[in-house]
Amino acid sequence: MSGRAERKAAAAARHRLLPGGRLAGPMPWIIAIMMFVTVLAAAAGLGLGAAVQSMRADLAGRASVQVVEADAQARAALAARTLQALRAAPDVRAADPVDPVVLADQLRPWLGEEALNGDLPVPALIDLLLTPGEAGPKIDRLRRLLADLSPKLRIEPHAAFLTPLAGLLSALGWLALGAVLLMMLATAAVVVLAARGAHDSHRGTIDVLHLMGSTDVQIARLFQRRIGLDALMGGALGFAFAILVILLIGLRLAATGSDLLAAIALPMRDWLVLVALPVAGVLLATLTARWTVLRALGRSL
Repeated sequence: MSGRAERKAAAAARHRLLPGGRLAGPMPWIIAIMMFVTVLAAAAGLGLGAAVQSMRADLAGRASVQVVEADAQARAALAARTLQALRAAPDVRAADPVDPVVLADQLRPWLGEEALNGDLPVPALIDLLLTPGEAGPKIDRLRRLLADLSPKLRIEPHAAFLTPLAGLLSALGWLALGAVLLMMLATAAVVVLAARGAHDSHRGTIDVLHLMGSTDVQIARLFQRRIGLDALMGGALGFAFAILVILLIGLRLAATGSDLLAAIALPMRDWLVLVALPVAGVLLATLTARWTVLRALGRSL
């Protein structure tokens, strides 16, 4: 009977060691908030990275030739000769003239109805699709070819216009991933504070467990299990709300009709990374709690 009484006392001491119940205390809610922000920041970083890759893939090997001739008839004749020369160039896979009506529609928001007025000289445009490979040397060769045809021809690679935007998106993506690392560090710090506070507030119970033969590893296992459960519940809650917000934002981005915003999409591997974040959070909280309690127990001896 004495052995059974000791086991009951030890079990009661273990249950008093940390608060029980689901989502008990502030710890799970704090972790839920941190996981919510972490998943959103990670999704933003991954989405911006995917947008930059998609943008570079779409713009690589594309360029536009401008025929800046004021006279309409001379501009049309020069555009025809230029189109013929470009289609014969070995660095060009395809060359297509831009419809003047489409070009005028695109200029209307900036120039108004003057874009449709024949008195306003609008350069003729030719879209180029270059052959695979590095675009820089091909652009240089085409620029020399156009200079031999006429000084009124200009060629501009599409990537040159959006390089600053791609750099901005890349910087924002790295900033978002940096925020993920900071949130993980903040989560570890919260777990350290919670484990220390639980250890200090249950010193008497810990002494009873020591007297009953419990080792430091066994006591630390109790802490890490309780904090691990809190991290699991809080991480799952924060992850669920974050995924809901990501899906709602994705629907809004798709509704804008913008090709650039639509490129901010997450492939399957990025979704797997997001799913791994709560798992990593639980492991981080568990290992941090174990290390903190073992260190505190070692100092108290």
